[in-house]
Amino acid sequence: MPKDEFAKLTDEELVAHCIKHKRRYQEALYRRYADDLYAVALIYCKSDQDAADVLQESFIKIFKNLERFKFQAALKSWMRRILVNTALDHYRKRKREKAHSENYQQQQELKVDDILSRINAAELLELLNQLPKKAGMVLKLYAIEGYAHKEIAEQMQISEGTSKSQLSRARSLLKELLAKLQGDV
Repeated sequence: MPKDEFAKLTDEELVAHCIKHKRRYQEALYRRYADDLYAVALIYCKSDQDAADVLQESFIKIFKNLERFKFQAALKSWMRRILVNTALDHYRKRKREKAHSENYQQQQELKVDDILSRINAAELLELLNQLPKKAGMVLKLYAIEGYAHKEIAEQMQISEGTSKSQLSRARSLLKELLAKLQGDV
């Protein structure tokens, strides 16, 4: 059937063929409603990528449940409800993942704090000296000497952004070294 013929089909006809798993008709149904549903997904999602993911998940659910749809309401309304519920599920899942990630991060920080309470200054200095030179120097100037990133940048002849990224790198590497010292890694 030519593509423009799909446009002449009613929703009922399209659904009947989709239920029989005819790919061309499923594509036609997708093309008929994807733009409208994507616009709805953008309302509920923070990014284009999240909206695209929600749209894809929604169409999987739509095709899986088409046999249950009895045309008691408009097909577009039914599909929209599925999309909104999928967007809400997506939001809840992201919220749980974020909470889990934050909880894990807090646990890791507590482990590092616990390790730091059992390590003496000489051992800590030895660990600091194991860091790459630039990262170690930035960490020492920032954490021990109290310099601001602007001052560190001037002293080391680097940009403030480099100072910040080297501090982040040093902290991350130090956490790894502390974890190895504790035997967690």
